[in-house]
Amino acid sequence: MESVEHLLLTWFGENRAWIVIVFLFVLIAAVVAWMYGRFVLRFAARAEKTENPWDDALVRALSPPGQVLAWLLGLTLAAQYAGRATGAEIFSVAEPVREIGLILVLAWFAWRFSHSIECNLSNPRYIGKPMDATTVRAIGKLVRASIAVTAGIVIMQFLGYSVSGLLAFGGIGGLAVGFAAKDLLANFFGGLMIYLDRPFAVGDWIRSPDKEIEGTVEDIGWRLTRIRTFDLRPVYVPNSIFTQIAVENPSRMLNRRIFETIGIRYEDAHLMAPIVSDVKAMLQRHPEIDVNRTLIVNFNSFAASSLDFFVYTFTRTTDWIRFHEIKQEILLSILKIVESHGASCAFPTSTVHIADIPSLTQEAVCDSSPQVQ
Repeated sequence: MESVEHLLLTWFGENRAWIVIVFLFVLIAAVVAWMYGRFVLRFAARAEKTENPWDDALVRALSPPGQVLAWLLGLTLAAQYAGRATGAEIFSVAEPVREIGLILVLAWFAWRFSHSIECNLSNPRYIGKPMDATTVRAIGKLVRASIAVTAGIVIMQFLGYSVSGLLAFGGIGGLAVGFAAKDLLANFFGGLMIYLDRPFAVGDWIRSPDKEIEGTVEDIGWRLTRIRTFDLRPVYVPNSIFTQIAVENPSRMLNRRIFETIGIRYEDAHLMAPIVSDVKAMLQRHPEIDVNRTLIVNFNSFAASSLDFFVYTFTRTTDWIRFHEIKQEILLSILKIVESHGASCAFPTSTVHIADIPSLTQEAVCDSSPQVQ
């Protein structure tokens, strides 16, 4: 570098040589940024042919921070040389700007890389079975928060602030902040428990018997969980609520249950046994019924207007729409079985029994008839 500087001073003179050197710094930065962009494009073309989530994430993370770093180094070196040549005080900030900029660029690269990895791990293109979206999102948020905090601490240390004093102040002030923001902290730790215990994930249908909460989970934040109800209204639930209530997750059920009671007329009592037997056989043959689960068809009770038997079984599907289609098919088949035996389903009836009226003799009628004088 010194030999190049001496050569330029010989050619252009002392008054104009520094301008040429500054121009060379900027030109080199531009060439390096251009070459870096070409390299990233070639790397991206190769990464596109693989199904590895890491190389694609690395390509997306490298592109803007690399060019920014090249320009940062070139411009700050040029400014630093210009300040040394001219003695201008304004160029004295070039070195601290370069150091802080380097920290920020590295943090930017790490931030983009973690975000790209988070997206790729939830994409079936890269892995056969995508990871749980809730877990991936939680880990990504924690990693990016760590990057931001670490970059902030390093910059403060570089600027001359006492990080140990700041941490000590944070420990003392943390008590006051904890009392002042206890609800915020309760929601934060409630969200952390959701991420760790995973009672539900994004996309699950949940409901609570303790609160009027039911719908599909759209987002799990650090303070709120957004749930979309079945009438498409958003419900924002503070995470601390989930530490105090029971939550059902129907999305994770293995089967759906059919539990129905059917009544036939009392005059069809002699047909109850064959009807129950045929209904049970029909369910055992049905392809959508899980015969490995409990399957019960039995005469159950003498009701006021009917003889009742009940059907207790489970479908293979858990899909809500498909379940109701299967249930309709099962109930129609039961009706056909009842009718095929010559029986009928009962409905509420009332029977009035009138006692026999005693016959009146002719003499009693005549004696009781009024006498006409």
